[in-house]
Amino acid sequence: MGLERLKDIGAIIDDLDAMGRLVRIKSEVDINLDLAGIAAEFERGPRAVLFENVKGQDAPVLIGLYWSRELLGALMRTPERKLPALVSKHIQKWQIDPVAPVVLDDGPVREVTEKDVDVTTLPVPVHATKDGGAYFDAAMVITRDPDTGVRNASIQRFQVIDKDTLAVNIDSGRHLELYLAKARAKGEHLAFTLNVGIGPGFHFASSAPAEAAPPEKDELGIASEFHGEPVELVASDLSDSEMVAHAMYGLECELLSDEEHMEGPFAEVTGCYAAHALRGKVKVKRIHRRKKPIMQTILPGTEVHNSVGLLGEANVLNLLKLQVPGVKDVFFTHGGCGFYGAVVQITQTRAGWAKQAILAAFAAFPPLKSVTVVDDDVNIYDPTDVEWAMTTRMDADKGIMIFRDIFGHGLNPSFPNYLGNKVGYDATQPFPHRPEFERATMKKMSLDGLEIVTPDIGAPKD
Repeated sequence: MGLERLKDIGAIIDDLDAMGRLVRIKSEVDINLDLAGIAAEFERGPRAVLFENVKGQDAPVLIGLYWSRELLGALMRTPERKLPALVSKHIQKWQIDPVAPVVLDDGPVREVTEKDVDVTTLPVPVHATKDGGAYFDAAMVITRDPDTGVRNASIQRFQVIDKDTLAVNIDSGRHLELYLAKARAKGEHLAFTLNVGIGPGFHFASSAPAEAAPPEKDELGIASEFHGEPVELVASDLSDSEMVAHAMYGLECELLSDEEHMEGPFAEVTGCYAAHALRGKVKVKRIHRRKKPIMQTILPGTEVHNSVGLLGEANVLNLLKLQVPGVKDVFFTHGGCGFYGAVVQITQTRAGWAKQAILAAFAAFPPLKSVTVVDDDVNIYDPTDVEWAMTTRMDADKGIMIFRDIFGHGLNPSFPNYLGNKVGYDATQPFPHRPEFERATMKKMSLDGLEIVTPDIGAPKD
């Protein structure tokens, strides 16, 4: 089974099943809170979860495709530590020689067109206990620039309001915000399609940072790189915004330029609730689906760390290797929500480059709030090792850099109105290196051939 399997959720489920990486929940489960609550018990684990018996629904629900890099690496046939390099390679190839999508006359997503539009009948979960309602949180938007016609893809959260109304939060600085402004200037609404049940290549394409994907380029070409072939789209009935041919659901929608609607709260990537506020209003015009669709959702938090944060990590790694000599690796930490905290590993060649890496990382991915730079003898994937470098090598007076009133990520509550303070930690040893900072090592030994007795650990005798 080649990379083309990544374009179809059904094929992905079969692949996960064959690898022993799919949990099947066969008992009836309520889609309101219970489904996400059960899924949370499997979060960060090596298996995705398929809910086969959702109360009041015919379609199953898949969750957990992105909550473990081990799982994602197995699906991509790539060691988890090499995922950022793989993502970076595909984005660079797309930037140099993009592969355009192909538009088909028909596709599986159009097997059924609902006679009546009623989004409330779809298996859309309520996730966290204080969420304002049911949410599409893994659906990809496809739309076009009202001026240039360039196609754009993005992931936004959509709250179900009634049978044909959604409310949407649009991240500031994303292309969708720009397109809506252009449509509003023309006195028009912005047509788009909402694609549910799609492969990881589409998620990566729609989550590419603006720094890596300029607005004049079609981001769906990134998905083509992941799939190993041009992605397949089908025309929509009502606009020039296509649908993913192999999606499970395709909704034809309009983002209204002259109306808004209250949206939220919603448990976001930070682990906190995004506020209830006036945001974008969407009208759903038509619903297409497979004959036997599968709803896809993500658990807010860890899955976003990997499905979105991995793209930021890859972009930082790519740009730092170009701009800062000696950069070896980058990791976006789980404690930093996979989005806001980065650790950079560097081989020092001259004084000052560690601090240069801090500046470059913030420029490469503006949502970052903290960047820590360590030497190449520190394991950036081990928080204990990183803390060791900070406590034994960092000069707090010279190594801590604070940047005030810097643009950040609006979903982070410490950045009201997208402005806040950021911090960089130079936890590298002084350059030139001094012997007192050399790390002690033990002789490398093999246990092969040694007679070793390892007892079982039991309870105390007294």
